[in-house]
Amino acid sequence: MRTKALAFAGLIAVCPSWVAAQTSVAVSDPVRIEANQTLTLEHAWALAERGNPVLNAARARMAAAQGALTDAAAPLYNNPELTLERTRRAVPQSGSPDQRRNEWNVGLAQTIEIAGQRGHRLAVNEAAVVALEAEIEDQTRKLRSSVAQAFNRVLALQQRIALDEEALELFERTALAVEKRRAAGEDTRLDANVAAVEAERARHQLAQSREQLIEARAELGAVLQLPPDVAPQVRGDLSARAGVAIDLSALLNAVESQPRLRAHVARQQSAEARLRLEEASRYPDVTVGVSVGREGPGDARERLTTFSVSVPLPLFKRNASGIGQARSELGQARIERDAAVRDVRAQVRASWARLQSLQARVERLQNTVLPALLENQQLSLKSQRAGQIGLLELIVVNRQALDARRDLIDALAELQDLRQALEALAGQIKQGIQP
Repeated sequence: MRTKALAFAGLIAVCPSWVAAQTSVAVSDPVRIEANQTLTLEHAWALAERGNPVLNAARARMAAAQGALTDAAAPLYNNPELTLERTRRAVPQSGSPDQRRNEWNVGLAQTIEIAGQRGHRLAVNEAAVVALEAEIEDQTRKLRSSVAQAFNRVLALQQRIALDEEALELFERTALAVEKRRAAGEDTRLDANVAAVEAERARHQLAQSREQLIEARAELGAVLQLPPDVAPQVRGDLSARAGVAIDLSALLNAVESQPRLRAHVARQQSAEARLRLEEASRYPDVTVGVSVGREGPGDARERLTTFSVSVPLPLFKRNASGIGQARSELGQARIERDAAVRDVRAQVRASWARLQSLQARVERLQNTVLPALLENQQLSLKSQRAGQIGLLELIVVNRQALDARRDLIDALAELQDLRQALEALAGQIKQGIQP
């Protein structure tokens, strides 16, 4: 009876079903979720991008940038000025009542920029719109990376719970079988205590994983802006693309297309155009006007047509403050761009090196450690049947196999997080974990 119980326990330990995540009805609406539905990573991205307040605030700023660009694209930056005058004149007359005259004047004036300010202003706002679009894309990538990390943690904990449930069943059956044999006098009290302790440890591990899953689902729900009473479940495969190599040179070549760097480039271009605009503002604007009016007595009315040109003399105010501020902003933009390029390249290299180490660790666990532990379980069962080892050695072997599988789940989750972060850092978008 003891041999059959231990053989059954070993069969449970080697069951490969620990990699299966919880399943339920798939969601159909990409932006809605019910309490009993599961999420794919793509669905989680759609939910997060719709409800994230930071991303929505960045999108809201686009209206202001587009409005400024529309104003800058106008043919003339200054609106024409219309002048209406009506004069009631009283002319004294000798020995007669005052003669009253009604005179009027209509004028139109337009201020014209003569130093190409319109082109500079248009370049400033076009670059600002491009920079904001890149910043929105960068914010979207950062949001996707954080969603993927929360998603992977929930998925890993779901798989750990499946493994912990198998472990609990294994050690409970073992403890029950040993307790029956102890009652029959075939096993010692020490064997029964060891089996009972292992069962309690497995129960504690399962409870701890469930508590962590509650916390992880709450964090994922917060990132997705879900109602507090909705605890999202996820489905996916942590081993997806785990062994796919990433070329470092391709990542470094893609760095220039990274949205954060494109935003810095656009901000620098905007600052350069603003400096040219401030320098052009030293040249005075010319105001051209024309007016038509009627003056004089009724029997000798005069029609007046007047053309005028006015130019302010730039003798004292030469826009030094505006030029100085623009030069300061341009210098800051160049510094920030250079620093961002240097930082991103360094982060890509460091993350790529860590990814290589993680992939090697996962490969060792999958190809070396787990097969060796599986073989140990089979050998331990044979040795136990032959009376060469006891219960303690068999429990140790089973415990090692379970711990190694937990290590593999954790390593796969960490690998997926790092891959997502590296691809976002290099300006690449991947589909992520597939169901």
